[in-house]
Amino acid sequence: MLITPGKLLARINDPSDLKKLDKAQLVQLSDELRNFIIDNVSVYGGHFGASLGVVELTVALHYVFNAPYDQLVWDVGHQAYGHKILTGRRDIFYTNRYYKGISGFPKRKESEYDAFGVGHSSTSVSATLGMAFASKRLGILDKQHVAIIGDGALTGGMAFEGLNHAGVSDTNLLIILNDNCMSIDPNVGALKDYLTDITTSKTYNRLKDDVWNTLGKLSKFGKNAQEIVSKIDTGIKSTLLSQSNLFESLHLRYFGPVDGHDVDHLVAVLDDLKKIKGPKILHCITTKGKGYGPAEKGNATTWHSPGTFDKITGEIYKKTYSAPQAPKYQDVFGHTIVELAKLNDKIIGITPAMPSGSSLNIMMNEMPDRAIDVGIAEQHAVTFSAGLATQGLIPFCNIYSSFMQRAYDQVVHDVCIQNLPVNFCLDRAGFAGSDGPTHHGAYDIAYFRCLPNMIVAAPMNESELRNLMYTAQLPRKEKAFSIRYPRGQGVMPNWKTPFEEIEIGTGRKIKEGDELAILTLGHIGNYAIEVCERLEKHGLRIAHYDLRFAKPLDEAILHVVFKKFKKIVTVEDGCIQGGFGSAVIEFMADHHYQAEIKRLGIPDAVIEHGEQLELHRECGFDPEGIERAVIAMLEPAQEEA
Repeated sequence: MLITPGKLLARINDPSDLKKLDKAQLVQLSDELRNFIIDNVSVYGGHFGASLGVVELTVALHYVFNAPYDQLVWDVGHQAYGHKILTGRRDIFYTNRYYKGISGFPKRKESEYDAFGVGHSSTSVSATLGMAFASKRLGILDKQHVAIIGDGALTGGMAFEGLNHAGVSDTNLLIILNDNCMSIDPNVGALKDYLTDITTSKTYNRLKDDVWNTLGKLSKFGKNAQEIVSKIDTGIKSTLLSQSNLFESLHLRYFGPVDGHDVDHLVAVLDDLKKIKGPKILHCITTKGKGYGPAEKGNATTWHSPGTFDKITGEIYKKTYSAPQAPKYQDVFGHTIVELAKLNDKIIGITPAMPSGSSLNIMMNEMPDRAIDVGIAEQHAVTFSAGLATQGLIPFCNIYSSFMQRAYDQVVHDVCIQNLPVNFCLDRAGFAGSDGPTHHGAYDIAYFRCLPNMIVAAPMNESELRNLMYTAQLPRKEKAFSIRYPRGQGVMPNWKTPFEEIEIGTGRKIKEGDELAILTLGHIGNYAIEVCERLEKHGLRIAHYDLRFAKPLDEAILHVVFKKFKKIVTVEDGCIQGGFGSAVIEFMADHHYQAEIKRLGIPDAVIEHGEQLELHRECGFDPEGIERAVIAMLEPAQEEA
């Protein structure tokens, strides 16, 4: 079902069409854009609240600035739906986040209007500053460079690194702080309190009025506008003596806060800020989910990405099943850590801004003093966990696999070199689905397997996840412990099994066989079970082993396998290069075995978004792909026979 845009929006095929509108029409265009987003997401799903909150800001930015010549960088990218619709992707917006459709995030190769890919967060200031510096170096003085950063993204340390550099850069940089007190879950920490204080402060509101009154006169002064601002600078700074401003102290001219839903005022302000040289920041106050009652008044976390829903009633559609369904792996993690924490008072849960996504919110609700959200700050989360471990506590640091990449240095230096027993639970391992390559957990097996003092494990089902977590909290004085599991449903409706210790580095034989062995790691092994059962009906007895650990490998099982089988298939939902299959080949070489090995996994390529099974099929390790690989390896032997 194609969604019909409003009459003004239907005329906007790119930002040049937007500029043809009279300024008085921008309110109507904003309403039509908001309704178009609501109509599409209610039917096709996707991120929701963040883009609704910046509708007016998006319209104003494209009305005032000359994209793609002027550079607009959205951070994080799920606030960029309006931007995509206004920049030539309106008629294909229904494909958003679907296999072979447009991305849910800005993407350089998708559109010239997407100046920088931002699928995670906190990178916009650094990237836009780099663009501004390049323009200055090349003598391009009229180009504008705008970073639109959400307040949640501002909790990431990299954002502060960029702000620190921007203040002394003397570049044509405008940072727009989209302040809605939300990322996915409510923001945490002192920065949130600071932004609230600066928003409600009478001193700053008085100062804000003075600044805007002066800016309103800029057009009358023409070339003297910069001089006018310089003259009020002294007044601003003297006022700030009584109340410090974080941004001004970093040498960024601070303007605001302003109403982020007043499109007329935003156009006037942005038009004036274009005339002011140097790095500056505009503080916009917005409401996540603005313009859609259930999202504004309801749970903002729920409406961040609600799935499909009835736009009239606000009812979010839930799938119904006739038979009991297995829970999501993240929910098994959330309930299990609470069970374990009740047994062991040393357990502490840590997450960088993903309590609902990772289900650590279950522990936060039951044990708020033992479950900690540190904000979008993965590096801090890891080193904080390392500090806990030095004092005898047992940290479970729960981070999405792709987000853990940001904290790799801390894992190396602060955890592994010091040989500290930190437990890492890596959610969204393998393909993350419609969020695409910025969220795929493709590399954690390879990047953790190469580290000393690191255990790398992956459960094949919910029971194994529980037992690996139980094992990880048992007393040990060294080695980090990584447990990876995928996004979405497991395979055990009756998942709440009694805890059992799993000996580290041990796998298990799932099925006896004679002709070929399949070695799997993690949840993807359930595909192999299906394949073995199917092939057995055709007279092929295929052995299957669940290794459970990529490091240390179960060498006892591997010796048995290599002595018995000359044809082996390895299957993993991680990158082939340096991953689980590579570990098996290394074992073969080290022990002078000879065998034909076919590795199935994520190839050396960037895999785009889509449903997990669609992506598994694309990469050849869905059940049919595994079956094809097995039969292809057996065919020469069958022909000889």
